[in-house]
Amino acid sequence: MNFIRGVIGGQPAGAQPSGVETIQKLCDRVASSTLLEDRRDAVRALKSLSKKYRMEVGTQAMEHLIRILQTDRSDSEILGYALDTLYNIICNDEDEEQGISQDDIGSQFTERFIQEPENVTLLLSLLEEFDFHVRWPGVKLLTALLKCQCTQLQGVILVSPMGVSRLMDLLADSREVIRNDGLLLLQQLTKGNAAIQKIVAFENAFERLLDIMAEEGSSDGGIVVEDCLLLLLTLLKNNSSNQNFFKEGSYIQRMKPWFEVGDDNSGWSAQKVTNLHLMLQLVRVLVSPVNSPGATASCQKTMFQCGLLQQLCTILMATGVPADILTETINTVSEVIRGSQVNQDYFASVNAPSNPPRPAIVVLLMSMVNERQPFVLRCAVLYCFQCFLYKNQKGQSEIVATLLPSTIDANSISAGQLLCGGLFSADSLSNWCAAVALGHALQDNLTQKEQLLRVQLATSLGKPPVSLLQQCTNILSQGDKLSRRGSRVQARVGLLMLLCTWMSNCPIAVTHFLHNQDNVPFLTAQISENLGEDERLVQGLCALLLGICIYYNDNSLENYTREKLKQLVEKRIGKENFVEKLGFITKHELYSRAAQKPQPTFSTPEHMLFDHEFTRLVKELEGIITKAVHKSSEEEKKEEEVKKSLEQHDSIVTQYKELIREQDVQLNELKDQVALLTAHQEQMQTTITQQLSQIQQHKDQYNILKLKLGKDGVVSGQAEEAHENGLQLEEFTLLRDELEELRRQHAQLQTQVTEKDTLITSLVCARGGGVVSQEVEALREQVQNQEVEIANLHSDRQELQRRADTVVRQVNWEKELASATSTVAILQAEKSRLQQDVSESKKEQDDLLMLLADQDQKILTLKHKLKDLGEMVEDEDDLDARDPSEEDEEEEEDDDE
Repeated sequence: MNFIRGVIGGQPAGAQPSGVETIQKLCDRVASSTLLEDRRDAVRALKSLSKKYRMEVGTQAMEHLIRILQTDRSDSEILGYALDTLYNIICNDEDEEQGISQDDIGSQFTERFIQEPENVTLLLSLLEEFDFHVRWPGVKLLTALLKCQCTQLQGVILVSPMGVSRLMDLLADSREVIRNDGLLLLQQLTKGNAAIQKIVAFENAFERLLDIMAEEGSSDGGIVVEDCLLLLLTLLKNNSSNQNFFKEGSYIQRMKPWFEVGDDNSGWSAQKVTNLHLMLQLVRVLVSPVNSPGATASCQKTMFQCGLLQQLCTILMATGVPADILTETINTVSEVIRGSQVNQDYFASVNAPSNPPRPAIVVLLMSMVNERQPFVLRCAVLYCFQCFLYKNQKGQSEIVATLLPSTIDANSISAGQLLCGGLFSADSLSNWCAAVALGHALQDNLTQKEQLLRVQLATSLGKPPVSLLQQCTNILSQGDKLSRRGSRVQARVGLLMLLCTWMSNCPIAVTHFLHNQDNVPFLTAQISENLGEDERLVQGLCALLLGICIYYNDNSLENYTREKLKQLVEKRIGKENFVEKLGFITKHELYSRAAQKPQPTFSTPEHMLFDHEFTRLVKELEGIITKAVHKSSEEEKKEEEVKKSLEQHDSIVTQYKELIREQDVQLNELKDQVALLTAHQEQMQTTITQQLSQIQQHKDQYNILKLKLGKDGVVSGQAEEAHENGLQLEEFTLLRDELEELRRQHAQLQTQVTEKDTLITSLVCARGGGVVSQEVEALREQVQNQEVEIANLHSDRQELQRRADTVVRQVNWEKELASATSTVAILQAEKSRLQQDVSESKKEQDDLLMLLADQDQKILTLKHKLKDLGEMVEDEDDLDARDPSEEDEEEEEDDDE
């Protein structure tokens, strides 16, 4: 400040420096001063001059201010002054308040600032500073830059590391002024840039914005809620990725509390109306007809499941709701139910809180045909009725049924009665709306077109009733009775659109129309006349209607066959003139506007001429009718033949398709069977492999047993018993060892018996009779008995061996391998039987040993007696040691004696 005072006060009186000179000196001071305080004072002075001398400060000081931002990062005060000065250069608040446009100046300085991308990066880094005097001016400066050069700055921020993330942190700032200005900054940043919109959405923007709205009071909140809603609309509109993210994040469910209005709806503030209007727009963005059908259907389903649709219908039927909110609510409900059968069925069940209760559809239609209601409200009701019938054949049948004689209730007002009343009322707008609404009840529904032919109307007392189709044509031909020319055009256009929709693709309706002798002359007269600009659209629609009568003619009326109608057109109108009049429809300025979107949006009632669905019908029929009119009879015959052949071909193709479909079903069944059999085969193969493995194991075990048993192996019992009872390998081995031991002991006993028999014989011979010989004879008998018993044991052994051999020969190896799982138990019973035989053999052996012991005792006693008698008796050892020749000599001597 001392410097400034010196500059200003040091000049001679009467020679005050100009603003440009002062700014130049201040810039020099900023650039050359080494003291931070001097630089701070100079920047503060530039800030004070920047509003008045915007151009001069921007031209001379911008580079110095940017250098301050780079070098003096440690001083928040000088940074704040520099940012405020740059903001005043880019955007002058005083000019904005006065309505002065400074876009050129701001754009020039903005372009100069962002020429160096490092400047934008520097500004983004300053936003990380928590100091209020730095962060807030930085947010305002960046917002001003975005307003001036949005696209260029978006590109720089998009490539800047963590650029968008730094800006998202502003929403978490505890200081409301920074948070609120951060909302404005993000609104500018996300405009028209889908990439930045996606980044912001994935930086958890939806969660933060919904939290801020809840804190601020939702629909009852202030301007902050409005800013949040505007940012949400920017993020979601025409951005399918963000819409899907919003739905998947369960944020639709959090929208339901916004629409919870109380019973007392009086005194709505302007801010609440604005907030609720934006909330309804946000719902419409998610279910807009321009979105992909799958995304729209998913959001519609979620809105019904979370109760959002029910809440909107509550507002729809509530009292005291402002007209513009009611209109937007009707439009919102329309798009929530459009094409969704579940939502349409629910809407059909909604009743207005009246006495008696009336369906919401009836109440809305009453508003549509009431000329005292606001124009935008009537358009919204028409759109709601169209959306209710869109792809809803059930709803179409219910509406048409209210017109049929069998279902008319004289005590209540139905939708059909309201539509008929509007169709024939004096208000041309009601005529048009009712005609379009009734046309949507017939859209793409041949059954309802035929059913509507049954509707009869009572015109006046004493006259017979006429059909609805005839009454429409009567009013159409009597259009001159309407009061105003413009209104006459609007009403006639509505009736012609209804008749075209009704008779397209419905030969029965065409026949009914042609049956009236006055209809065709009326159409030809309208087409052939040279009328003004206002009547050209009516001529075009009459040409379209006559073309439909030609193309969809089934030749059931002799006077109005297809060929005769074509000849009539050629003679009365002319083919070229007919096609030219038909082209009046698509050339109309309002046609292209109605073809853009389903919602009927018109600036004035006079512009309400075309319906969106009807424009699609015209686009479909115009070329077909033109070709049909230009074709000669021979070409038609050829075409009929081709058509018949095509129909036959289609019939054959259909038959083949059915056959292919049946074969496809059979093929699928066979594939399923093959898959099942393959799985079963794999399972069986696995089982067989396991069984073969087990069989091989048992076969190896059997071979081992066979090798161990050898020729002496004993396998007894019948083959059936062997298969029923198994024997473990170890137990069979033990049994075999026991049998071998028994054989060995039996052989030893036989040897002993033989030796003792020989000894007894020698003793008997040596004694020569007497008592000894008797005793010896008794012993001999006992020995013989033992020999018989031993022979019996030997026979039993041989029998066992024979039985074992027989079993081995009779065993069928294939069967034994197939039933290998029972091999372990084959010889179990044989084991027990052999164990029993072994125990019996042991018992017999013990008995034999006892007999032998008694025999030895008796022999010993006889020896002692022989010795006492003086006989020479040799011991067994001596007998064993003697030479065989000596024994022979003794035997010879005995024989001599």
